Amino acid sequence: EQEDQECSETHMSVLWYAGQLAITYYDTEDCSVYFMPDTPDNEDLKLLHKVIGEVNPQCIVTSAKQDQNIAKFLTNLTATAGDKDIGKPEIVLFPNIDFGLEVSKQRILSRQFPFIPPHMTPTEKILYLSSVIPFESPLMIRALGGLLKFLDRRRVGVELEESTIAVPILAFKKFVMSDIVNMDQDTYSVLQIFKSDIHPSVYKLSSGLKEGFSLYGILNRCRCKWGEKLLRLWLTRPTRNLTELNKRLDVIHFFLLAQNHETVLTLQGCLKNIKNVPLILKRMSLSNTKVSDWQALYKTVYSAVCLRDTCRSLPNTIELFQTISHVFTDDLHYIASLISKVVDFEGSISENRFTVRPNVDPTIDEKKRKLMGLSDFLTEVARKELETLDNHIPSCCVIYIPLIGFLLSIPRLPTMVDKSDFEIEGLDFMFLSEDKLHYRSARTKELDSLLGDLHCEIRDQETLIMHQLQTKILEKSEVLNSVIEYTAHLDVLLALAVMARENAYCRPRFTHRHGFHIKDGRHPLMELCAKTFVANPVNSGDATRRIKIITGPNSSGKSVYLKQVGLIVFMALIGSYVPAAEAEIGVIDGIYTRIHSRESVSVGLSTFMIDLNQVAKAVNNATERSLVLIDEFGKGTNTLDGLSLLAAVLRYWISQGTQCPQVFVSTNFHSLMQLELLPNTPLLEYLTMETHQDGDELIFFYQIKQGMSTVSHAANIAALAGVEVSELIRNGNAIKRIDHPSKGDRMEKCKSVVKKFLCLDLDDPHVDLEEFMHKEVLPSAASVL
Repeated sequence: EQEDQECSETHMSVLWYAGQLAITYYDTEDCSVYFMPDTPDNEDLKLLHKVIGEVNPQCIVTSAKQDQNIAKFLTNLTATAGDKDIGKPEIVLFPNIDFGLEVSKQRILSRQFPFIPPHMTPTEKILYLSSVIPFESPLMIRALGGLLKFLDRRRVGVELEESTIAVPILAFKKFVMSDIVNMDQDTYSVLQIFKSDIHPSVYKLSSGLKEGFSLYGILNRCRCKWGEKLLRLWLTRPTRNLTELNKRLDVIHFFLLAQNHETVLTLQGCLKNIKNVPLILKRMSLSNTKVSDWQALYKTVYSAVCLRDTCRSLPNTIELFQTISHVFTDDLHYIASLISKVVDFEGSISENRFTVRPNVDPTIDEKKRKLMGLSDFLTEVARKELETLDNHIPSCCVIYIPLIGFLLSIPRLPTMVDKSDFEIEGLDFMFLSEDKLHYRSARTKELDSLLGDLHCEIRDQETLIMHQLQTKILEKSEVLNSVIEYTAHLDVLLALAVMARENAYCRPRFTHRHGFHIKDGRHPLMELCAKTFVANPVNSGDATRRIKIITGPNSSGKSVYLKQVGLIVFMALIGSYVPAAEAEIGVIDGIYTRIHSRESVSVGLSTFMIDLNQVAKAVNNATERSLVLIDEFGKGTNTLDGLSLLAAVLRYWISQGTQCPQVFVSTNFHSLMQLELLPNTPLLEYLTMETHQDGDELIFFYQIKQGMSTVSHAANIAALAGVEVSELIRNGNAIKRIDHPSKGDRMEKCKSVVKKFLCLDLDDPHVDLEEFMHKEVLPSAASVL
């Protein structure tokens, strides 16, 4: 066994594009391919670093056409000949065409996998693989295609076999990091964690989308761009690391204390001045800074110093405050004082270029003084020049033009028609502009030699000082990167605290037991839309009540309740307060849903097939620590088949005993209970949404209670929607069929046939029973049945 473990290898394929990371890898120990669907990862590629540390691959395959960030990252991981014993992976580059989307899809679909029955048709094979591999993650499909190419080329594990023997792939499994909660894109969509809307401004229609009414939209009270970015990252990576979650909750708890309200306002005021420092540093490295960049950097550094000083006055028991106090070093003071002493912001704005303050460089100060006194001096020179000119010339002036120098400017006289008329003795004609003739004289040449090109010299020297200033700031860029990282954390936690205060959220308690108990839980989005929202409890035990079957009329709130449970648990897993009076959340490793059917045209699958895939993910991947939410599963096919599928899935989970996940199922299949298709077990709990029938009106209380509903009240809901329905249907009365006789008429016919039969003398040989059956019994039987 130890020998097998030593021989096992892991080969990984990685792609990163436009902030999305996709990873697949092959483990020779179990001959399985693991995949991680497209996941957001910043330019620092911390997620990739974490995955590589956890998987420890011997080889990393990627495209030769890569972004500079991942190329630099992989360069640092490159293994030399002598480094292979210390765990650095080998980097293998394939042409970008080997990672093409269509090529990769074809490579997956054409491969023979042992776990797929050979008798399957190509269409059936596609349907089967779509339930295992998320084809809606294009970057991951491309990475998988590249991995398959690599395995075939290297012939991993089958080097000594014949060329017809392919690398064995026995299973496809989803890779989930040890402390990340497993959630797919369907779950994010149905819980409305993110939602993109078309921008309402006609000027921004082409520039993209804006965030719609979503959990991210209501939680995003961040004051800086980096806070918004980190909040989105936290939402895409819910964690079960209780230490990290409690650290976040401790900070929110501190901000919610009444005595700390002024501190919150101070911190928010500083955070709104945190600008795009990485972009400014990039421009500095390219010597392409603007005046606005210097202003933004100065505001950022000054605000960071304010944040540090504020955090130093706060309790050291909170780790974030302590970290900011230590990481925001005196280098920030150094950068701030350097910028304030060197940069002349007023002059820079007026001239729209970098200018230096007085007393920074004596040479520049001297040249600026000459330039400032130049106007009076040039007036005196022009007066002397006029004395030497012809009396026909009424006036003249001496001007300075950068890069050209000092010139004598004379108004054009009516007698000056041709170029030959412009010649004046003792002057060199230069050019004509706006009816003014420009010349060089002996005096202007002397001015050029004495004063030189002042403007350009001042600009050149100020540019040199700007380069020196940029160099000194770039040397201290580490502290600026720390500012961005920790101000983002502070900004997100302040935003979550503001939301918690405004909406009376409570702090969730985490427990190592399975299940969760929520008192007066609310839907965070729905409560903002409804005039009054009815809170409902959630109680899911460790050994009992793990599977809840929720029935009730249409529109009674079953789906909202399911989403409410999912959102409260999700918010707790990002370290936020939750919309409830009390909440105790057990261990959760994944949230699986089958609530809405997503768009099916692009994936080429029927709506019911997509529903089945969603349920299959839950059945195949959910553990005793998972939460499963299923709404109206089975309604996409005929009633009998849908009911059978739902019952089969529930019976499977019931058979697992206390190892089954926490399951919440809403359904209108009342036969599930009436036919007793599920065994009587303490794992099951039946709930219903309370309603009251007042005459023809159906009143919804939106309150969950124990019990079962036997009617869906579909007719009442149809009437509310404006669909006219029969009075008999609305009242629940039986409908009389006009094409069939009534029960009484059928009874009379039956009695008549019996009487005629009893009157027959069966001993009489002339009695024809066959004729009696054809004329009397069969016609009567047809009408009765």
